[in-house]
Amino acid sequence: MQPGGSPFPQATTGSGHHRSLRRILEDHLAWLEKRPEGVRATLRGASLNEADLDKADLRNAVLRSASLLEARLARADLSGADLREADLRQAVLTGADLSGADLTGARFQSGLLTEANLSETVVWGCSFRGANLREARLLDASIRETDFVGAIMTGAGLHHAQIFASDFSEADLEGALLYHARLQVCRFLAANLVQANFSSAKVQSCDFRNAQLTAARFFRADLSCSCFGNALMSGCDFREGRLAAAEFHGALLEGARFGNAVLLAADLRGANLRGARELTPTQLAQARTDRETILPSGKRGPFMKGTLAERPAPL
Repeated sequence: MQPGGSPFPQATTGSGHHRSLRRILEDHLAWLEKRPEGVRATLRGASLNEADLDKADLRNAVLRSASLLEARLARADLSGADLREADLRQAVLTGADLSGADLTGARFQSGLLTEANLSETVVWGCSFRGANLREARLLDASIRETDFVGAIMTGAGLHHAQIFASDFSEADLEGALLYHARLQVCRFLAANLVQANFSSAKVQSCDFRNAQLTAARFFRADLSCSCFGNALMSGCDFREGRLAAAEFHGALLEGARFGNAVLLAADLRGANLRGARELTPTQLAQARTDRETILPSGKRGPFMKGTLAERPAPL
């Protein structure tokens, strides 16, 4: 809130004139409705810290480099907006619609984005460190070199998203939906991904060391060259997945399912596979096991054909 308590501070438009934010929103609505008196909201570099913009209609508005620290944008419509390099740290965007917006370089640290819609957004070089994105939707989003460290993303929808070189370390992604997503060289160090769904996803050269992945689904997923060292993966579903050259050194894989999965050169040294199901002698022979590997039968490795060690022992 600006001095004097007004939720509509003076704002600078692209032409340099000072108008109240209320007037800018009214003119922008007229522009959206294609009325002759309408003027597009152009608030590039504007200072809107702590502004009350709940339910504001800012579709296709220009907010590039705007400062919106602690601003209230709950249920606001920012679809298609230009938010490049905008500062939205600690802003409230609960239920806001940012679909199709350009968020390149925007900052959302410690922001509240629960149930927000970020579908089809451009999320390049952004920061959501410590932000709350519970049940947010990022369907078909293009995410690149973005920081989600420590973010709360329980139940978030990232299906069909393209995610490259982004960091989700220590983030809470329990129950997140990532089916058909494409992930490359991303970090999930010590992240919570319990019951996350990666079905039919491509998860290549990603780092999940020390992550919690109990009961996660990787049905038909491609996990080639990804690292799951010391991860907790009991009850995971790897059926028909591609685990070629994936690293599971020291991982807990009790009761996991591997029906028709490709395990060529997969590193299972030191992994605990007790009770793992649907593994064949051929699959285990193609993988790397050692004396520290606990095989499905409960016996220690390395695996040797004819020992029946692929048969799961009761857990």
